[in-house]
Amino acid sequence: MATDIKAPSFPESVAEGTVAAWHKQPGDAVKRDELIVEIETDKVVLEVVAPSDGVLSEIKVNEGETCDSEQVLGVLGEAGAQPESSAQPAPAAEEPQQRPVDAPAASGKVHEVKAPSFPESVAEGTVSTWHKKPGEAVKRDELLVDIETDKVVLEVVAPADGTLSEIKAEEGAQVASEEVLALFSEGGVAAAPAQAAGDKPAAAEEDEAQQVGSKWLSPAARKLAAEHDLDVEKLHGSGKSGVVLKQDVLAAVESGSAKKGAAPAAAKPAAAPAAPVFEGARPEQRVPMSRLRQTIAKRLVQAQQTAAMLTTYNEVDMSAVMALRAQYRDVFQKVHDTKLGFMGFFVKACTEALKRFPDVNASIDGTDIVYHGYQDIGVAVSTPRGLVVPVLRDTDSMKLADVEKQIVDFGKRGRDGKLGIEDMTGGTFTITNGGIFGSLLSTPILNPPQTAILGMHKIQERPIAVEGQVVIRPMMYLALSYDHRMIDGKDAVQFLVAVKELLEDPARFLLEV
Repeated sequence: MATDIKAPSFPESVAEGTVAAWHKQPGDAVKRDELIVEIETDKVVLEVVAPSDGVLSEIKVNEGETCDSEQVLGVLGEAGAQPESSAQPAPAAEEPQQRPVDAPAASGKVHEVKAPSFPESVAEGTVSTWHKKPGEAVKRDELLVDIETDKVVLEVVAPADGTLSEIKAEEGAQVASEEVLALFSEGGVAAAPAQAAGDKPAAAEEDEAQQVGSKWLSPAARKLAAEHDLDVEKLHGSGKSGVVLKQDVLAAVESGSAKKGAAPAAAKPAAAPAAPVFEGARPEQRVPMSRLRQTIAKRLVQAQQTAAMLTTYNEVDMSAVMALRAQYRDVFQKVHDTKLGFMGFFVKACTEALKRFPDVNASIDGTDIVYHGYQDIGVAVSTPRGLVVPVLRDTDSMKLADVEKQIVDFGKRGRDGKLGIEDMTGGTFTITNGGIFGSLLSTPILNPPQTAILGMHKIQERPIAVEGQVVIRPMMYLALSYDHRMIDGKDAVQFLVAVKELLEDPARFLLEV
């Protein structure tokens, strides 16, 4: 009996997910609770496991496609059942047989004809003109198609001698960088078709020619003429009835004969700097943003656009905390089975300060202010997938060792992609530590709907004045970004001063004085 493999139930705040990876392929046998597919949402990666032993018989939502909550992703057949799995490879076996049929004289090798890599500032292009039709013989490097972008007309040439077997993007279609435009079968070029094809580009361009001034220009010619700011009246058309074709414009650009208000001979030097030439490899890689990265970007921009964000700074002498760590580090680890880090001190200091300044622990909901009678502190954790902020719950009731253990657990689960949505929702305040990466000073961005975030930084020995003497102390800059709509400057500054004083005398937050 076949069983549907469904996406998990997404929380209300998650509209949809993306199928990140199938760990099984149709025909693969799976055991109950074995990982089958991963779903990436705005916040976490969700794992879907096999509901029973069986054979993955069908995938309904492929990798990269979006899915809704509880949408059927695939079908699991009974263990030992082969009919559906054996049916799956069939299309793959047929596909290579179809392509040679389109290219009778081909060697059998099929190339994908792709759009060129567009410049960074160009999002997409338009298929302007196909110079070859399916079934036509083409020689290597012969022009196949023009792609018009906002800035330039790009030419795509044949990758080898052969035949254009299938066009996948028709003229007028919008295409992305490196999108597949056609299939091309290599081999078997006859002389006669190549000659016949020579007239087609001109004919196709002439059909779409438009009058500019007294001249008729093909679409590609118009684009090029505008791009090079040419005087179209000086162009000479080689097409039927004098239509100006792309090659006419290219010739005019090269000779400089159609520059506006310039002598043909004098125009040549001006054209030279237009195309800088770089030597050596200039590798680049374009990859789509993950949904997590898109969400991070969206929320950070949203925070800056909606909040009256302001940042206040202070510095803290870390001597006392460092001395305490040095004195009790080994005992602490022996007793609590976890290291005594810095974050625990900051969490406890902020918890105490949040109790004193409830505005900093509040959030804005529409036109309401929500004061939280508890302290749930988010701790920014860097993972290979991006920055995530799991939340320590009710930090006022947590011991220092509990905080340290929880942070270690967050870090491990973050790296493994095991943090759940419930781990990262509902914080009332956030601490981020750029100091572990060497940041000396930065301005953290709010994590809405929270109204404040504390930025920790690198501990650096600096000379400071203490009781009239210049001494060297381990100092750290602190930054508190806050929403000025909610928090007055006085409260923000005093909150940060309180954090500083608690850290410089840790006994105060242990004793709550």
